[in-house]
Amino acid sequence: MIDTELVAAKTVVSAKGDGPAVDVSGATGRVFLVTLDITEIIEQESLDVSIYGSADGAAWGAKPAATFPQKFYRGESPLLLDLTAHPEVKFVRAHWEVARWGRGVETPMFEFGVRLKEIPADVLREATAEAKALA
Repeated sequence: MIDTELVAAKTVVSAKGDGPAVDVSGATGRVFLVTLDITEIIEQESLDVSIYGSADGAAWGAKPAATFPQKFYRGESPLLLDLTAHPEVKFVRAHWEVARWGRGVETPMFEFGVRLKEIPADVLREATAEAKALA
């Protein structure tokens, strides 16, 4: 069961960047809960976080496997990362872009972390059955 950080909690950034490659080849399932937790921010700035996949941990896809909506405030945001249609993906990493506008200091500052947690197959089956029952 994979439960790890794509970006360590309380990481401070002021420019775009990438987290380390995380091996997900040992996952029994291919569906993950990715949680973005923004703990500090200054006004008039935005954070864009995407998750990219790779077969070898060196060459990364041109398009992200999943993307969080653009963020402007503190808080926690969940995102489902479903890699079932991408069996070639063995590694994932977070990529972030930051922007700042308005008055004051021009350099953006975010303190955040990104967590990756495998969703157990039984939980996924149960959730899927409940969703179908409600439809």
